[in-house]
Amino acid sequence: MFLDELKAGERGRILAVGGEGALRQHFLDMGVVPGSRITLVKFAPLGDPIEFRIHDYELTLRVDDAKKITIEKIEPEQEQAEKPRAHKSRSHHPGLGEGGKYHVKQGENPLPDDQVLTFALAGNQNCGKTTLFNQLTGSNQHVGNFPGVTVDQKSGSIRGHKLTKITDLPGIYSMSPYTEEEIVSRQFILREQPTGIINIVDATNIERNLYLTLQLIELNRPMVLALNMMDELTENGGSVDINAMESILGIPVVPISAVRGEGIEELVQHALHVAHYQETPGRMDFCDAESRGGALHRCLHGIMHLIEDHAAKAEIPVRFAATKIVEGDKRIMDALQLDLNERDMIEHIICQMEMEGGLDRAAAIADMRFSFIKQLARRSVRKAKESRQHERSRRIDKVLTDKYLAIPSFVAIMSLVFFLTFNVIGAFLQDLLAAGIEALQGQADELLGVLEVNAALRSLVIDGIFTGVGTVLSFLPIVVTLFFFLSLLEDTGYMARIAFVMDKWLRKIGLSGRSIVPLLIGFGCSVPAIMATRTLPSKRDRRMTILLTPFMSCSAKLPIYAFFIAAFFGEYGAIPMILLYFGGILMGILAAYLGKVTKFKGEAVPFVMELPNYRMPGMRNVMQLLWEKARDFLERAFTVIFVACVIIWFLQTFDFRLDMVENSADSMLAAIAGVIAPVFAPLGFGDWRISTALISGFMAKESVVSTLGVLFGTNSLAESVLTPLAAASLLTFCLLYTPCVAAISAVKRELGAGWALWVVAFQCLVAWLAAFVVHGIGTLLL
Repeated sequence: MFLDELKAGERGRILAVGGEGALRQHFLDMGVVPGSRITLVKFAPLGDPIEFRIHDYELTLRVDDAKKITIEKIEPEQEQAEKPRAHKSRSHHPGLGEGGKYHVKQGENPLPDDQVLTFALAGNQNCGKTTLFNQLTGSNQHVGNFPGVTVDQKSGSIRGHKLTKITDLPGIYSMSPYTEEEIVSRQFILREQPTGIINIVDATNIERNLYLTLQLIELNRPMVLALNMMDELTENGGSVDINAMESILGIPVVPISAVRGEGIEELVQHALHVAHYQETPGRMDFCDAESRGGALHRCLHGIMHLIEDHAAKAEIPVRFAATKIVEGDKRIMDALQLDLNERDMIEHIICQMEMEGGLDRAAAIADMRFSFIKQLARRSVRKAKESRQHERSRRIDKVLTDKYLAIPSFVAIMSLVFFLTFNVIGAFLQDLLAAGIEALQGQADELLGVLEVNAALRSLVIDGIFTGVGTVLSFLPIVVTLFFFLSLLEDTGYMARIAFVMDKWLRKIGLSGRSIVPLLIGFGCSVPAIMATRTLPSKRDRRMTILLTPFMSCSAKLPIYAFFIAAFFGEYGAIPMILLYFGGILMGILAAYLGKVTKFKGEAVPFVMELPNYRMPGMRNVMQLLWEKARDFLERAFTVIFVACVIIWFLQTFDFRLDMVENSADSMLAAIAGVIAPVFAPLGFGDWRISTALISGFMAKESVVSTLGVLFGTNSLAESVLTPLAAASLLTFCLLYTPCVAAISAVKRELGAGWALWVVAFQCLVAWLAAFVVHGIGTLLL
């Protein structure tokens, strides 16, 4: 039978894994190998994808991919008969920070004392790398409870050790890269050749995590294993025999808790020691020469002898190169520059191994590693009972991923976030700050009057800086409040569930459920959202997701929404706010569907993702994120927006002869913007001041509000140039028109200048058409 034919709670044993290429390799790297037991946990609310449990962790696959995996069903009575014996640890594991007694061999040529020691911090996604990086360096990098938070390299020195440099790499499951950020990690380790590797492993999920560890050991670099989350393992009755694990792996193993900062100093000492003395792993061979792995053992050693000189010339560890050749890694094969005869010999050796071992080449390598890991776990790990975190996650998922409740729950949660932000907490704090800024402005105006300051300078301070920058600053509480709630959702692990729930719908418009994470980040800021697309495994999906990101309403647009909603919609503000956010999503869906049937034909990449346990949000992490966003907002207010306000004030205060004007309609700004204003006349806001504000929004979206503050002063927009219908049309345009310069620069960096120009033109066209439709429908109805 096929994997998708199981029912919830039923188990099977994998017989064969179909498919081909990078996807099949990714399945194997994730532990979907012949012989493994797999349990169907549940179907997504829309029937696709499916959540499975394998190697003690949850994995999601689509129905179409599950149909490629052949299994035999394990009946309950058979399951009981095959139930493995409980492991009895021979000795109690050391406490956090207490290493084992194993000592690796000391290198013959220690590095000079004044040489900078470089470390690669590598591990699976969502295993605590960034948390450990912050502990080691004292940095405040953002962490989150879903796969793919780190999408680029971050470096820093270990605290107290200036001659060190540690690089936090994006999470990878294997040294066979499947996504863009996995390529970044592999290339760094192979090309930069750090003096040491710190491999962080989730102690609650050892079997899956150690798969990468074995590949890192094959690189023959000084290495220490950081066994993270040991506190969770022990709290749930599990334990690890550290001495046994060190002896089997041949590298130092240090139990730690990155969140609590326990065991960090011991880890640092081991890392510095192995790097300085260049102590390489004590073993490199993970084959079982006596069983089915004997054929693979002979195959690998035959290839190693054949490519030894090529590997040395290419500076690639020979054991690592041999396993990659068997897996069919084209990058390694090309780097070795083998001639045709050598390639033919290697192919004959591999074919002989497949015939003798009964598994194809890629499956044979994966089977070797997981068999070794299983034996290691049997000798050194006592598995914990179901953790409180996992039990809690199951209970919560009965509601949040339920067939009938998942979508309503998502809408209700997001609507509650918007209501609390714009009608309760954020609105209250905004009123307080606005009152404070207004009082400060009044005192400044009075002081300038007493000092009899020049009229132009007084106008610059009051009408330019206070009115412009002050208006933007008053919206800081709303931005911070929204990020507070989004950070809570991210930290709990709900983001990954949204991807699980929405995958089938997203696939209808040509995207994978994994795209939901960058799109949700886009509600905060488009720049990190665009960078987060590096977690997507195909260029097609990356490109589509990047082009859809501007439709997600970033936090920089919040001041615009709040400004106009407060002026025209008053106490009913939550309704237009919700309509704006979901309207942006709807337009993104329409644009994606249009792309699917034109430029981006084809199917979305498979949905293969781990679902983390729900966790309580870390207040330190939440407050850190809020501070970063508040600081970024303030920096923009006093740099880009400040300069924009001064320029706008100057242009609207003087004419071309540099004489101060009585009426801003006679200013340079009115003359320049008047040329553009007719473009917006069919939309209901053809006033030159509105045109100026929209143009300033190209630099930073908050500038729209500051520019309007400078141009209109204390005059009410409702009493001057806009009606509620025109305001609705203007809000629609602001929702959809081109993102800021920083976001366009990010698009250019990821996709090139051509696509960046396309984003500007396409977004402006869509915004104009949508605003025209809103204004036209409103005119007919009213």
